[in-house]
Amino acid sequence: MSASKRLTRVLNSSKVLSFDDTSRIVIMSDCHRGDGSWGDNFSNNQNLFFAALSYYYENGYNYIEVGDGDELWENRKIDNIIQAHSDVFWLMSLFYVDNRLYMLYGNHDIIKRDPKFAKTSCESFFCDSTNSSVPLFPGIEMMEGLILNYKNSNHRIFITHGHQADILNSTLWRLARFLVRYLWRPLELMGVKDPTSAAKNNERKNTVEKRLIDWVNKENQMLIAGHTHRPVFPQVGEPLYFNSGSCVHPRCITALEIRNGAIQLVKWAIMTKPDRTLYVGREILEGPVTLEDYFKHSR
Repeated sequence: MSASKRLTRVLNSSKVLSFDDTSRIVIMSDCHRGDGSWGDNFSNNQNLFFAALSYYYENGYNYIEVGDGDELWENRKIDNIIQAHSDVFWLMSLFYVDNRLYMLYGNHDIIKRDPKFAKTSCESFFCDSTNSSVPLFPGIEMMEGLILNYKNSNHRIFITHGHQADILNSTLWRLARFLVRYLWRPLELMGVKDPTSAAKNNERKNTVEKRLIDWVNKENQMLIAGHTHRPVFPQVGEPLYFNSGSCVHPRCITALEIRNGAIQLVKWAIMTKPDRTLYVGREILEGPVTLEDYFKHSR
């Protein structure tokens, strides 16, 4: 099956979430939460992520996580990940209780597509502060794709991880996981980059993005993806391919925000005040651009 057919299959099977100009949505991907060891790429940004997610929770946003939230290629058990980042999972559970959490899976957490996984691994977690088991995501549905239906115009925004454009990380994901777990992870810890990763190999990254853009043009469909770790925010009139970036950049995390009928790209980073004290700050990188501006210029 071609990349185009894989993407179309996900589009046709995705659930629909309607929103309007009063809705607030934040989209992040590729957290790659690990087990807290020195190979955990999320650890350096866990405080940034917690601060950002706290802001979005307090301000009434829906949180959509677009795959590779947990690093389940390098790590076999999500229990160790939850224990290492229990504060983050506690905050995400608050979103879930409020019906404001939507979790998509990518290639690195593709095992979440098995309904048994959610039942056995995501029902509850042990909270150290209460010394008891507390609910996490009971009954959650892990999705491969999600469609946002914009009520004002009935245009649709398709959200999926984007690994479907890469045969090694979709159809052959078991082989890719084997290579990552037993070959590239040990070499990466010694400084060797994984050439099979779209996030770490510019040539593969460009190839994946080209396939995603080709699909967007063919289907005339706005797409928000992750996978490549490279934020993308098109200008009006360009192909409607957006990418939320990642949460494992060495200096920041990035996100796409939708509010007041407009979309924008932001970053969260450690910033400095005039008196040289440090704080976690939010900066708009691109936008805001109204969704209507994008849609009326699409063919």
